[in-house]
Amino acid sequence: MTKSQTLQAIEKVKLSHIEQMEKIDLMLRGMSVKNPTTVSKMKCEFGEWLYGENSAFIANILGAQFYEELDREHEAWHIEYAKINALLLQQKKEGFFTKVFSSNKPDTLSLDKAKTYYIELEAITKRLVKILDKSTRRISAINESKFL
Repeated sequence: MTKSQTLQAIEKVKLSHIEQMEKIDLMLRGMSVKNPTTVSKMKCEFGEWLYGENSAFIANILGAQFYEELDREHEAWHIEYAKINALLLQQKKEGFFTKVFSSNKPDTLSLDKAKTYYIELEAITKRLVKILDKSTRRISAINESKFL
């Protein structure tokens, strides 16, 4: 990856996580969302960038400290999101009459729990964005010759 491609990729994954937060916010407000965020940290856009074919290059160019910090925060984000996903999106096993006479909306207790998890998710997202911004400044300062 060139320096420009690396900077563009960082901006793209940063925006991706911000978009995911917007989707989760919509879900918390009772709206349906197309293509909800995957629970797997490896399969989201950020994960594909961080752990994909260029992961060794990214780890090298960012440095071990930044890479490990990104990995740790990204994993924490998906752990917290999995809790929300389980409360809002996982279909509960129900009997025939429950399926016929109830809605697919989560109950009030589940929604309140999900909102609590969302607060932590927001904090993790802020930390991720901060690390990505630091990474952008770091990469901007690196000589172009260090890139492929």
